[in-house]
Amino acid sequence: MNGAAKGAIIGGVFLAMVGGAGYGMYSLVGDTGGGKDDTADSKTATATRGEGPVTEKETAEAAKGFLTAWAAGDERTAADWTNNASEALSAVADFKTRAYVSKAVITPGTPSGTTVPFKVEAEVTYEGTTKPLAYESRLTVVRGLSTGKALVDWQASVIHPDLKRGERLRAGTPASPPVKLVDRNDQELTPEKYPSLRPVLAQLREVYGGKAGGKAGAEVWIEPATAGATTQDGGAGQDGGGRRTLLTLVAGEPSTLKTYLDAKVQAAAEQAVAKYPESSVVAVKPSNGHILAIANNRKDGYDAAMTGTRAPGSTMKIVTAAMLLDRGKVAADKPAPCDKTVSWGGRSFHNLSDFQLPAGTNFSTSFAKSCNTAFIKQIDEVDEDAALSKEATEVFGIGLDWKTGIKSFDGKVPVTTGAESAAEYIGQGQITMNPLNIASITATARSGRFHQPLLVSPELDGRTTATAARTMKSSVRGQLVSMMRLTATNGTGAKAMASVGGDKGAKTGSAEVDGAASPDSWFTGFSDDVAAAAMVEGGGHGGDAAGPIVAAVLRS
Repeated sequence: MNGAAKGAIIGGVFLAMVGGAGYGMYSLVGDTGGGKDDTADSKTATATRGEGPVTEKETAEAAKGFLTAWAAGDERTAADWTNNASEALSAVADFKTRAYVSKAVITPGTPSGTTVPFKVEAEVTYEGTTKPLAYESRLTVVRGLSTGKALVDWQASVIHPDLKRGERLRAGTPASPPVKLVDRNDQELTPEKYPSLRPVLAQLREVYGGKAGGKAGAEVWIEPATAGATTQDGGAGQDGGGRRTLLTLVAGEPSTLKTYLDAKVQAAAEQAVAKYPESSVVAVKPSNGHILAIANNRKDGYDAAMTGTRAPGSTMKIVTAAMLLDRGKVAADKPAPCDKTVSWGGRSFHNLSDFQLPAGTNFSTSFAKSCNTAFIKQIDEVDEDAALSKEATEVFGIGLDWKTGIKSFDGKVPVTTGAESAAEYIGQGQITMNPLNIASITATARSGRFHQPLLVSPELDGRTTATAARTMKSSVRGQLVSMMRLTATNGTGAKAMASVGGDKGAKTGSAEVDGAASPDSWFTGFSDDVAAAAMVEGGGHGGDAAGPIVAAVLRS
């Protein structure tokens, strides 16, 4: 590549541009930082060593040094202005050679402390086609731990705000043709109208794009992180989201892929999660397991709705109650003592705010009021340690390798003993679930039969779906549904479900997380032939945050 880079300082704001068809060098006298461990010194510039908080002058110096080098296509110097030179070197080089950026204008904004916003106005040229790519991002300057130098704190999002750790910008002809996604009624579902479906569409395109026909064009996309990256949930990393298209250079010929989603329900789900940060929801049809909606509102872009792995709190009591009813240890209309506290395995368990219910309270009321102790007291009556795990797998299909059509986690209920077993009875301990799993559990309780959740028809690729070992006994289903109905009308779910019509039921949940200021909020419910479950990380009590989300979806 050739062409002259141009730079100027205008009113104290740095402007660098790579002109013509390529990159040229434009340099300013400045200082540089080190490599990944802040130990490597650049041969092209040196940074002043300092102590204490990074100063305004140091922030401006480091930002200018990095942005100047980046705009000029000098990846070596740009990398040396960061605290992770190896990753920055590769990312800045890829911007030019793998994303095919032929021209870049980078304009810094007004710093806020040690954070410097900037605007990138680039042009991407691929096989004779040139299109603009403009966006805003930011960088933060920190002091190197070992060198004391002021350096750009390297994050993938510096290159583009949509990039997560390990992801890269790419341009060219993708392997899979574009796909037009439609719902069960043939209404088109676009990521612009339904943002939560962007990673869903990306995965469906990768899996089914080549099978459904169509012709690939040319585009700029975000390449997923390599396999193995993990999130704070312990689930799959950002690679689970598939590639995401940023810019279409040459339009391809899309194929049409029909899903089981419902545009009306999806719209309600998107609007509902938008009101609660770090929230996720899934809706399914109890009669067949078809997924009607998937929505997330998370800063990290993670699909917690389908792949999250969090303790589900008291929503798990649906499975626990089914197990106890299944084995004849309790009955909906029989007494189930609800004391303030109970001990098991050397650990004390209590109810929310240490509430208790009057002597003689039946199991149905203890379920509706979400009494922890009423459930844990039943452990003595269960004669096998694996009872809960067996019920979850054999009746509710948990852990049976669901093949929904995209990546999903199908829940986990490990076999435990002692205090861990008691914790699992109330959805804590080692149990891990997501809204998809809990929506499916509710759907199974509603219909009495497990239907593996499906986003697209298995006939598209001949995949085998999971089948539970046995159906729920009719007597168990009848009692379980009646208890969920009571929860929705006179229990902990009554407030959230007040606006929901039809034959309805619910269960609330609050899952305590180590180190978190507030528990995760869980809520699940059904109305006629729709079941939904939501989770809000740090949202508090189940009915406070997750409840309104589920209610909005069920009303749709």
